[in-house]
Amino acid sequence: MKMKISTKPLAAAAALLLGGCMVGPDYHRPQVSVPATFHELPGWTQAEPAAAGPKGAWWTGFNDPLLDELEPQVVVSNQTVAQDYANYQQALAEVKVARASLFPTIGVTGSGTRQRSSTSSSVSSFSKAQTVTNSGSLEGNVSWAPDLWGSVRRTIEQNAATAQASEATLANATLSEQIALATAVIELRTSDANIDLLKQTVQAYQHFLNVVSDQDKFGTIAPSDVITARTQLETAQSNLIALGVARAQDAHAIAVLVGKNPEDLDIPHSTAMPTLPTIPVGVPSTLLQRRPDISTAERQMAAENAAIGVAVAAYYPTISLSALDGFTQSPLGGLLHVANYVWSLGGSATETIFDGGERSGEVAAAKAAYQAAVANYRGTVLTAFQDVENDLSGLRILAEQSDALDAAVRDATRGAEIAFNEYQAGTVDYTTVATAQATQLTNQQTALNVQESRLLDAASLIGDLGGGWSDSALHDPRHPESAASAASEASVSNSVSQ
Repeated sequence: MKMKISTKPLAAAAALLLGGCMVGPDYHRPQVSVPATFHELPGWTQAEPAAAGPKGAWWTGFNDPLLDELEPQVVVSNQTVAQDYANYQQALAEVKVARASLFPTIGVTGSGTRQRSSTSSSVSSFSKAQTVTNSGSLEGNVSWAPDLWGSVRRTIEQNAATAQASEATLANATLSEQIALATAVIELRTSDANIDLLKQTVQAYQHFLNVVSDQDKFGTIAPSDVITARTQLETAQSNLIALGVARAQDAHAIAVLVGKNPEDLDIPHSTAMPTLPTIPVGVPSTLLQRRPDISTAERQMAAENAAIGVAVAAYYPTISLSALDGFTQSPLGGLLHVANYVWSLGGSATETIFDGGERSGEVAAAKAAYQAAVANYRGTVLTAFQDVENDLSGLRILAEQSDALDAAVRDATRGAEIAFNEYQAGTVDYTTVATAQATQLTNQQTALNVQESRLLDAASLIGDLGGGWSDSALHDPRHPESAASAASEASVSNSVSQ
């Protein structure tokens, strides 16, 4: 069977109508106030070119084998990343749905009917003849609503920007979870270092208690000295045990971040802390391209701008074209003969005369939503600058504190040694020794905490600078080859284990 559908009139109309206008404002990114340089940068480190900033596997700068092993698993197995990946795939599909409205809808309809009827006989009015009739039709149909005012194209623009916002959200979620993993590993390493420090302290306190106990046997010291030394040891032992809680929680957090049950990941004790990486910062204006959360806000703003055009298009008439082409016959025999060929063309136009202000309300709502998106974008940019300034000031101040603490730890250690020697010489009581030892331990723990804070600020700075990401990585789903590339890349990097 060969059917001919007359689409030439629609094709000719398409050539004319596809050049229709697009109502509503065209998108232009609003200007934001960007400083020439970060306020804290000169006091923190010498500025370096942005091209030297962290790229790809930024975590290798910490020189920690656990980070090198686990960070790539965040992209594969983290469930927050998996959720945002699925949201991105949904957004890409919505672009396809919107694009379909640009094209005609083509269908085929076939029907068949078998009908029995009775007719009176010419011999007797009481006798009737039975007649069975078969009828049928086979028709192709085309319908199309040309996008004269750009409503569909604005919808595509809106959905495409939403998909890009979702893609940037996926990038931001990936970076955030990677930074969270780096934070958990740094905290775990700090717990291990604290455990090592307290183990050494317990050994030292045990030695001091042995010395005091030996002196007590000869009655050369006050009995309270033994109690003080024993209490000091027991307190250190208690604190050492308590560190196990923090370490276990850090290990459990690490397991969840890489998509594992806590009991499935065993992290051995480490005696080494991560190293402080070198982080070139660049100029503030680069944040507008390097931060995925800023790109998310900017693409949401573009989507809301396109929504204004969709709302404005409702003021204009809707035009629909249709065509039918096929065969119909009763009785069924000879359905496909040329004598049974039928066709039709039709068109309709619809315009709302009065709607009680509904359309003007929709336009006003769309404009207000756009202004809210603009405020969100500018607020996100300001917050980004604040985050980086906080990180830089933290690193600068903590570096100064670290230098001061190094001297304090040396002096406290020497002071504890002198106090114990003086105690053995009988020139001071054990309270002086205990105080000096407590000061030494406090300074050592504070120095370790400052080292941890510097590492955490460094990880935070990497995240606040975008982790090497750039908005040039975003794909435009309005171009099929770009959308296919985006889906392929995302599928490879986000193949979530079931």
